[in-house]
Amino acid sequence: MLPSVPPLDPNTLPQDIQVLRKIVLDLCEQLKHQSAEKDKYRSLLGELLDAQRNRKSEQLSKDQMALFEELWKARQPEQAGEDEAADGPGEETKTPEAPVKKRSGRQPLAQHLVRQRIVHDLAEADKHCGGCGKDLHLIAEETSERYEYIPASLKVIEDVRLKYACDCTVKTADKPAQPIEKSTAGASLLAQVIVAKYADHQPLHRQEKIFERHGVEISRKTMGGWGPR
Repeated sequence: MLPSVPPLDPNTLPQDIQVLRKIVLDLCEQLKHQSAEKDKYRSLLGELLDAQRNRKSEQLSKDQMALFEELWKARQPEQAGEDEAADGPGEETKTPEAPVKKRSGRQPLAQHLVRQRIVHDLAEADKHCGGCGKDLHLIAEETSERYEYIPASLKVIEDVRLKYACDCTVKTADKPAQPIEKSTAGASLLAQVIVAKYADHQPLHRQEKIFERHGVEISRKTMGGWGPR
């Protein structure tokens, strides 16, 4: 339904022919847009009515009905915006900000990692100019970084408890308590097996193969006895 138009006063029309021409073209464009919208909704309404009248046709589901409702609701804000534009300039609209460009090129390497500085120098024979014969002097250095992976390693901790004695007593130094007393697994190895199994989804038979590559035999049965019950 088209909005009602108030009576037009000819005296308020501009005298410039080009301005009048633009007004007429704008009105034609608006009518064309409104006509297209009416045709779309007329087609949708026709489908709804045919689905209700014709029992042999496929009945529209609730999702299809909801789709028509969404189209109708989506049209309302659009229509409201057109009405505000037709009424004249309102509040000043904010200009959309330009999208932030992503930084191109290689990103810096992680700063929290330990860094090892390796200096590559010229051989002593190359520190002389072949043209003038003078010695070359250092003017600057070029630096580049790369990641290197240090694989996990195993080591054996030997706890040595010193004993002292006299004619009437013997004393032995204490050692730190272990998660599993009299076990060959220290706290760090237990943590590795548990994290690999439950956090990294690494089954025990695969961990057994990994330890074999380090030259250590730890059966999956033994590791199974270390984990939480």
